[in-house]
Amino acid sequence: IAADFLKRLYTRPIWRRPSFGPFPGYSCPWGWRKAHSGPQGLLAAQKARGLFKDFFPETGTKIELPELFDRGTASFPQTIYCGFDPTADSLHVGHLLALLGLFHLQRAGPNVIALVGGATARLGDPSGQRVRANARALRLGLEALVANHQQLFTDGRSWGSFTVLDNSAWYQKQHLVDFLAAVGGHFRMGTLLSRQSVQLRLKSAEGMSLAELFYQVLQAYDFYYLFQRYGCRVQLGGSDQLGNIMSGYEFINKLTGEDLGKSAGNGVWLNRDKTSPFELYQFFVRQPDDSVERYLKLFTFLPLPEIDHIMQLHVKEPERRGPQKRLAAEVTKLVHGREGLDSAKRCTQALYHSSIDALEVMSDQELKELFKEAPFSEFFLDPGTSVLDTCRKANAIPDGPRGYRMITKAESYILKFIMLWFIPRIIWGILTKYVYVLNLITTP
Repeated sequence: IAADFLKRLYTRPIWRRPSFGPFPGYSCPWGWRKAHSGPQGLLAAQKARGLFKDFFPETGTKIELPELFDRGTASFPQTIYCGFDPTADSLHVGHLLALLGLFHLQRAGPNVIALVGGATARLGDPSGQRVRANARALRLGLEALVANHQQLFTDGRSWGSFTVLDNSAWYQKQHLVDFLAAVGGHFRMGTLLSRQSVQLRLKSAEGMSLAELFYQVLQAYDFYYLFQRYGCRVQLGGSDQLGNIMSGYEFINKLTGEDLGKSAGNGVWLNRDKTSPFELYQFFVRQPDDSVERYLKLFTFLPLPEIDHIMQLHVKEPERRGPQKRLAAEVTKLVHGREGLDSAKRCTQALYHSSIDALEVMSDQELKELFKEAPFSEFFLDPGTSVLDTCRKANAIPDGPRGYRMITKAESYILKFIMLWFIPRIIWGILTKYVYVLNLITTP
């Protein structure tokens, strides 16, 4: 991902950011090397989208990377995994790149695993209470996205499976001394300390704890466990994960002799309670022209020729922001489903296009989401207070004739809003025995 985009979206600790790209021993966040991407096939397609960058090891494995994804070989279908640590109770938009990498691979036939780090995240939360709650929430979020992908983006082909796991399932059965005896001897301190991510932490003001240093050992063991139990030979990982990736590759080689390849690959959240469908939609609608084509390739399943056509139309009518709207629609539909996309469009019509029709069908939840960041004034009104006086008291209009003209012009809209939206909700509140405290609004 572009560095500036990651800085805005990605505020996670360096120790377990979600991964972007495929392969145990292979690292691939954005742009494949020619040696491993033929003119056709899955890797070439994802290279064209800009999803993959590098991989480790580059050469010298018994099975080269393109062979792992060749349907004509005995090794197909492969299993790929990507890790997500529950440092918060929701996924955010930065995770979508990792998930899109998994989804693209799944659509091509391989089986994929999303691994929630319910155990490894406890290194930063010794009590485990927050992590356990976050892990449950993250798992539900992943399963919802998988369901949306399966229901709304089918293409008629046979896909691989998508499995969500939590590494606490195997670590809770481990005894510390037994684990250190079996695993710890395969890691050299000099190698662990030489990793660039470790060096950066050691030189920082906070320094590094023993638990943090041990993190890469646990991540390496995750990969080994999935290799043994699920035949997983490929991992997606961010570029900052390269040191952990190398540790995992070397650990598996020592224990099995196998050559693998593992990928190195004030958030906008994917949980509606944190970021509404409308906010997510608007985040992508506001993307600049020089980024939108790339994001269409990264965040959507649209064929590349269709993206080219969308961008050609954009050149002719840039003011319509067609690519941004299509990007926003595709991402919102994936994250929140069709109803979430419809909700985002209703809010957009009401707020930016002054649509009373959209406003009158909006739910209470949508109205709260739409105006949750809006400034407000709270005060008592005397009987007979006019709309003009109310707006002046709230500093919503300028003083003098200009403010009066604004209110007079808006009078018909206010009356229609009261008749079509406000009064029906008053009646519903009475019928359902809810108590609403209302101020009678009169026109000037």
